[in-house]
Amino acid sequence: MQVIALTRGGPLAAQITAADIPLTIIGKRSRFDPSSFWRLRRELVRLQPQILHTWLFAANSYGRLCAGVIPRAKIVVSERCVDTWKAGWQLWLDRQLIARTDRLVGNSPSVVDFYRDLGVPSDRLTCIPNGIDVAEPVAHTADRAKLLQELQLPPDAFVAGFIGRLARQKRVQDLIWAIETLRQIRSQLHLVLIGDGPDREQLEDFTRSIHCEEHVRFLGHLDDAGRFLSAFNVFCLASSFEGMSNSVMEAMAAGLPVIASDIAPNRELVVPNETGFLCKVGDSVGFMQYLRRLIDEPGLGEQLGAAGRERIQTQFSVQRMVDGYATLYRQLTGL
Repeated sequence: MQVIALTRGGPLAAQITAADIPLTIIGKRSRFDPSSFWRLRRELVRLQPQILHTWLFAANSYGRLCAGVIPRAKIVVSERCVDTWKAGWQLWLDRQLIARTDRLVGNSPSVVDFYRDLGVPSDRLTCIPNGIDVAEPVAHTADRAKLLQELQLPPDAFVAGFIGRLARQKRVQDLIWAIETLRQIRSQLHLVLIGDGPDREQLEDFTRSIHCEEHVRFLGHLDDAGRFLSAFNVFCLASSFEGMSNSVMEAMAAGLPVIASDIAPNRELVVPNETGFLCKVGDSVGFMQYLRRLIDEPGLGEQLGAAGRERIQTQFSVQRMVDGYATLYRQLTGL
């Protein structure tokens, strides 16, 4: 096995090298970087892999464009989202490269359906859901009081949490509206937002404009964001489109109930009234109503969270994901 990173090593670089897996960093400097394409091509000529497995648009494109120099390799590409964000030229390129694709792996049925509609034949499509390690349930952790103090929140705070990119797709403003409406009658309600992105400044301005800044915390990007799950009472995701949300899976694995937008990828994770609740996209009132229910019905959140944790443990484990990829590789190579 060898790992090739187009731009930089990223947060997993140390783990990869510690495991004695060779890591090559190509150093791609811009969206269209011909020199990085030729560096990748030379590396593939040298390696002559049996399988080339790429992830996300840039790597999927570069890898398939280089496929001719590794004629014996099986080409596997992975897509992680219902990619309605892609520009016309990106979708055009995806279509042109179908002929160089032995298998496209989506992390949810809705992602697979999106690429089937784009023209990828069904026999070249595979669904392998993301896998998540199951953590200790947050209800049993001892550090919640310390985290609330760190967040400058009162001990009786009911915390709705979000971890993700602050971008239009995530519809974070819908969550802020829900908090602003409900906190008028349930003053213990607070929203903690972890992540950064192009909408952060606008969202902070909006929060101040509706005088809700005392009930909303912007923490920015955190390398240890997962530790704040212990401070959350519920995880919220209002996105207009997703793939299979790792944030939702991590929250469920930690024993948190989830309120999410009613889109296909979220329906694959959240079972309404069993592991959480689903609201129509843009329905701030729906989020508010379900938040109020969790506040007013003690024990409901813990019940939903326990069911969500069990769902992740049985259906979305890391081992199940690894087994799925191992099976795929054996099928493609005949080993």
